[in-house]
Amino acid sequence: MYHPPFVSIKPPTTLHSLFLLLVFLTARIQGHPSHPATATSSTMSEEKKDSELSPVGIAAKLARPNILSLHPYRCARDDYSSGVLLDANENAYGPTSLPSNSLNPPDNGMELERYPCPYQLGIKQLLCEYRNKQSNGGTLREENVFVGVGSDEAIDLLIRIFCTPGATTGGGDAIMVTPPTYGMYKVCANVNDVEIQAVPLTPDFDVRIPEVLNAVTPKTKLLFLCSPGNPTAKSIPLSTIRTIASSPAYNGLIIVDEAYVDFSSTPSACSLVSEYNNIVVLQTLSKAFGMAGIRCGFAIGPPDVIQLMNNVKAPYNVNKLTSDAATNALKKTEVLEKHVKSVLDQREVVAKQLEGLEFVEKVYPSDSNFLLFRVKQKANELYKTMADRGVVSRFRGNELHCNECIRVTIGLPEENAKFLELLKATYAEIAE
Repeated sequence: MYHPPFVSIKPPTTLHSLFLLLVFLTARIQGHPSHPATATSSTMSEEKKDSELSPVGIAAKLARPNILSLHPYRCARDDYSSGVLLDANENAYGPTSLPSNSLNPPDNGMELERYPCPYQLGIKQLLCEYRNKQSNGGTLREENVFVGVGSDEAIDLLIRIFCTPGATTGGGDAIMVTPPTYGMYKVCANVNDVEIQAVPLTPDFDVRIPEVLNAVTPKTKLLFLCSPGNPTAKSIPLSTIRTIASSPAYNGLIIVDEAYVDFSSTPSACSLVSEYNNIVVLQTLSKAFGMAGIRCGFAIGPPDVIQLMNNVKAPYNVNKLTSDAATNALKKTEVLEKHVKSVLDQREVVAKQLEGLEFVEKVYPSDSNFLLFRVKQKANELYKTMADRGVVSRFRGNELHCNECIRVTIGLPEENAKFLELLKATYAEIAE
């Protein structure tokens, strides 16, 4: 597939790079994207030309210099995807085996011996269509979307692209988190030797906007906001995101992690992407879509940020099996919506049951597919004993503001009933 050309922000230092820059600018003046001087198959026209990507913008201001000057790896499928393909050292005799449900009779319709599309254009189009429909006239386009291995790949890429390492030596850049929150932000920052700044949520799990804006520094490149939160289950109002995005006090990117957004009545921050150039939204097929096993997630943001993510990612990061399953899921959003309704109905049932238990001190409001609740005592022992007896929830008492708290995912009706039954019996036993 045709790969949109990378635009280097770094001034050309050689005659060759000057020539490439002149080619790009000439094509831009003529109203066409720059194009590599190699022939491509007719299928390359399916790739959305990146005619609106500017050599300036927030990506150019924030990204590490070595990322801006990076010439991304050009894989075989950037040039051709059809014909007699003898360019990528693939095994033309076919795969050694197939997925279990394709063995009898054998069905290799996905051509697993061939590399996948590097940019997952079909998935991007389907996602944009669905999210635009949800927002009543949204304007998301394929160039706004990065497809990755879950949203965790996007988290890691964003930190690598925008944050210079150096925390262990007192230098480098920083991310900001608002605990209690998803733990992978800190893990990825630590792996990349990036400083972690933290401004805790209120005890009611609200973002403290003045404190956040007072705490950011010139080193703060990324602010992670989890909405709905994990483990808080609480959505962040779009007004909060707007306030931070428009504040002159913060010049970095706002990363809104929306893994659970389909369970929430709060609209997605995707609607803000076309309005603000400093907002990136993370989403996934792992939760509401029920596709955790395929590991497929998205970053939705300004084209210049998405282009850098495509430049840095591995050439074929999303495999064909994942792509096929993701495509089918995005074509069946009526099933998604049916399952979401079932989860929300059961969430109400479980919440009412928990609220009626004498030993449950609080059930937090939920915009997600789980409930966070506090018991009077021995939450960790309660969780472990129940897990050993076959019903597994998650102890969250070691998180800020979550003393003696347990997080339980909403399951099938019979699973929820079993959880509640064992919860009551086990607490009565350990409380003696």
